[in-house]
Amino acid sequence: MPREVMERMASDNEYLHRDFHGALSNALIYLEERFGEEAVREYLHRFARAYYAPLREELAGRGLPAIADRLRRVCAAEGGEVRLDLREDELLVQVTACPAVTHMRAQGYRVSPLWRETIRCTNEAICEGSPWRYELLEYCDETGASRGRFFRAKEAAR
Repeated sequence: MPREVMERMASDNEYLHRDFHGALSNALIYLEERFGEEAVREYLHRFARAYYAPLREELAGRGLPAIADRLRRVCAAEGGEVRLDLREDELLVQVTACPAVTHMRAQGYRVSPLWRETIRCTNEAICEGSPWRYELLEYCDETGASRGRFFRAKEAAR
């Protein structure tokens, strides 16, 4: 019987990593239980600075449209709904329900009590060293719905 060889690349597949969120949630629970809340924040900060280095560079060059474009791409890929209000010195972000939290709850994963920190710490780390800042204004633990804002550092927080 002849052997057939199929060549595929990761880029040939639809990009989805939903179960990654469950693994991350378990990792955050582990860190919190063994090392405390600050260890979770430190881990997320270090991860975000490294993983999002290209976005950090893009933010330095393009400003807030770089963040808005990324949020649109991620929400489209994960089936989330995001509302963005982009202004010259501010980007307001509203997520009606976090696709990661929705998936974890549907699959029976434990959702870390510190899951909100994946938003807050990550976005703060992305902005670090730039003229931009991030603040998480609202967060719903049950659905992951959130409201936050990126803004120019000189602007006073609301």
